[in-house]
Amino acid sequence: MEIDEDTIDLRSDTVTTPSEAMREAAATAEVGDDVYRDDPTVNELERRAAEAVGTEAALYVPSGTMANQIAVHVHTEPGQELLLERESHIYRWELAGAAKLSGVQTRTIDAGGRCVPTPDAVAAGLVSEDLHRPGTGLLSLENTHNYRGGVAVPVEEIEAAAAVAGDADVPVHLDGARVFNAAVALGVDASEIVAPVDSVTFCLSKGLGAPVGSILAGDEAFVDEARRVRKLFGGGMRQAGMIAAPGLRALENVDRLAEDHASAERLAAGLDALSGVTAPEPDTNIVVAHTDAAGVEAADLVTACKDAGVGCVEFDEYTTRFTTHLDVDDADVADAVDRIGDALASLA
Repeated sequence: MEIDEDTIDLRSDTVTTPSEAMREAAATAEVGDDVYRDDPTVNELERRAAEAVGTEAALYVPSGTMANQIAVHVHTEPGQELLLERESHIYRWELAGAAKLSGVQTRTIDAGGRCVPTPDAVAAGLVSEDLHRPGTGLLSLENTHNYRGGVAVPVEEIEAAAAVAGDADVPVHLDGARVFNAAVALGVDASEIVAPVDSVTFCLSKGLGAPVGSILAGDEAFVDEARRVRKLFGGGMRQAGMIAAPGLRALENVDRLAEDHASAERLAAGLDALSGVTAPEPDTNIVVAHTDAAGVEAADLVTACKDAGVGCVEFDEYTTRFTTHLDVDDADVADAVDRIGDALASLA
């Protein structure tokens, strides 16, 4: 989708452009060869990222998908099962990477609107290794849950699911691409969300506004092995301080995520007031609009919105996602609601 300067781009919080402070940080960053652990800026980013989520260590990687797939590879053995929610990002949007890269088959649980499976569902999904069955190698959870509409999953629900896996000696990975959105929405520190799990991914290039990069964090032994797997997957970087420096600035943007959540609330209220549209109040910065009552398919709405100057993405046959971020202000939200209303009217 080609976006012009007049478009209000609500496709994702990955579309943000780096601030002048980020650009200056990139231009002046101290650098070294990160494969040799010689890049001081990357080293500082990894130290501060681990501190931010309360883990022993962290690893800077090019993308959230790579971070998740490294975690799967480190935690599992080929032929094991990965247990995860059926609408999770790893299962739905990562090109069957677990199977292709790690030789792991998936077993899914439908957690519905709660987003994280219940302890009973986890227990039912765990498989013990025997002559006929592969054994569960990893449980993966997600917070916030992207496809379910940016739901911020309460800490106690993460704890309850993880505890069942832990009792079975199965490690737990958290896809926390937007874990700071969850923390802000829940009024807790990110470390509280991460404490029950063995590893976590979070993105610097989503709501935090960095141009590139994600973090994979866990204990020292896990991160040491993850570093080797990053190299295996082609993610070893050289003078990466030039892209890590904006990531350090991005970590300063956690508190302002509340502004994106407020923008999303206003956007959802505006869309929900449109005829034939249902847009539940969001937990965080993702708004899902359902247009089945209007008889408008999401694919058609996305096209009409593009023509009206609003970027959005199709999520399901009658569900469209709109995501607020640091490049969207109050005026943009109000303007977007008007434009989306016009787009809907054009499809009537």
